[in-house]
Amino acid sequence: MTQEATQQKQPEKNHDLMYGLHDRPGFIPSLFAAFQHVLASLVGVVTPTLIIGGVLGLGEHIPYLISMALIVSGVGTFIQCRRIGPIGAGMLCLQGTSFAFLTAILSAGMIVKGNGGTPEDILATIFGVSFCAAFVEIFLSRFIHRLQRIITPVVTGTIILLIGIPLIKVAMTDIGGGFGAQNFGALDNLLLAAVVLVTVVLLYRSQNPMIRLAAVVIGLTAGMVVAFFMGRLDFSHLSSLPLISIPVPFKYGFQFDLAAFIPLAILFCVSAMETTGDLTANSTISREPVKGPVYLNRIRGGVLGDGVNSLIAATFNSMPSTTFSQNNGVIALTGVASRFVGIYIAAILVIMGLFPIIGGVLQQMPKPVLGGATLIMFGTVAVAGIRVLSNAKLDRRNMIIIAISMGLGIGVASVPEVLQELPTTLANILRSPVAIGAISAITLSLLLPEMKDPTDAIEAQTADDLADTSDENDDNNPLPRTAFKEATGNSHNS
Repeated sequence: MTQEATQQKQPEKNHDLMYGLHDRPGFIPSLFAAFQHVLASLVGVVTPTLIIGGVLGLGEHIPYLISMALIVSGVGTFIQCRRIGPIGAGMLCLQGTSFAFLTAILSAGMIVKGNGGTPEDILATIFGVSFCAAFVEIFLSRFIHRLQRIITPVVTGTIILLIGIPLIKVAMTDIGGGFGAQNFGALDNLLLAAVVLVTVVLLYRSQNPMIRLAAVVIGLTAGMVVAFFMGRLDFSHLSSLPLISIPVPFKYGFQFDLAAFIPLAILFCVSAMETTGDLTANSTISREPVKGPVYLNRIRGGVLGDGVNSLIAATFNSMPSTTFSQNNGVIALTGVASRFVGIYIAAILVIMGLFPIIGGVLQQMPKPVLGGATLIMFGTVAVAGIRVLSNAKLDRRNMIIIAISMGLGIGVASVPEVLQELPTTLANILRSPVAIGAISAITLSLLLPEMKDPTDAIEAQTADDLADTSDENDDNNPLPRTAFKEATGNSHNS
């Protein structure tokens, strides 16, 4: 009877998958699927480095940093897909830099820059702090299913909003021409940004899902073409770049700053929860269990893989790493869930990273072109925060938590001088919108009692919502895919 039931369920299990998780596609199908994953994720892998390099004035180091981002992304993808011991999810997961860390990393860089640090000092601090903060996620991976009792949807949604809002300012500054640009706000800058924006919007309306996945890449390419005809591209410096980029552990040194560490440590907690949701979605699409010991083992391994890959990233001069959720869409579109395809993805990314000319070309991308794309990405991050909050019960307690935390986060970002009388280290910590907002949200969530009176609820929850919440709190099913990763795919999935 059991065998008959299994036979009846088997065709349904693989109905929409050409290759399951443990299948081994041939060379051509694997290579084709791998290129689709790389195309969907390339912007997310390199854009954080371009933004950080531009804002913090890292100039000559950018091509090398982009190379390292690609190489580390490839290594991290291999670890997640192959699973080495307990490290890795053992599923088709592409690894790369998350936009969630951008605000905290930029704040860390500004602290060092404000103290007169060189670009090398800035990078040494960013990578040193990232290395230490990665141990937070490694530690949390052992009991990730219990973390949600502290990092609630109210806390997560507030943090995501406070990630997105400051980044929108960065995108708008790039649209104007970049920090300190002499022609800031010039019409040709606005034109370039408009070309990218309009292209992406039009492509998002396409009926072809692969075109939608590649919309940002195509939009940036269109912007680069227009910039070329406007005389805004200069590739003369490419001849001075080395032929091959060699990964050098802690090339810029290792420095630590407590004020930079705390915001990143908080974000690693949030990243662990987001990765849990992303891997749950991946399991669902791959027709794998989303409950039970196999599922929990994959979740723990995936979150541990995120932490270990972030350690590797910091060691080899790249930003913190996390799983990319837009690749779940590629799995659904192609019907290829085989984790062995991840080996091809890893190889492509590493090969691309070995050649600094790729980073050199991307470095020449005019700021308005980059700003036109990142405005959409960062706006989507903020909207994702709203979506997370919309799934929470907005009673008086939660509204107070959100109002105070958002007010503090946006307030210190707008008027940082309010903290000038505090000790320097404490002021530097609280100047981060993410840090002060997260500390406030977590503290208030723990201190304020839950509302018992149903009349206090502003928006009543349906029976289905309550059932879903109950499932989410079950230790065997930590979290479904959250709105941040679902909506952004690290800020740019379809």
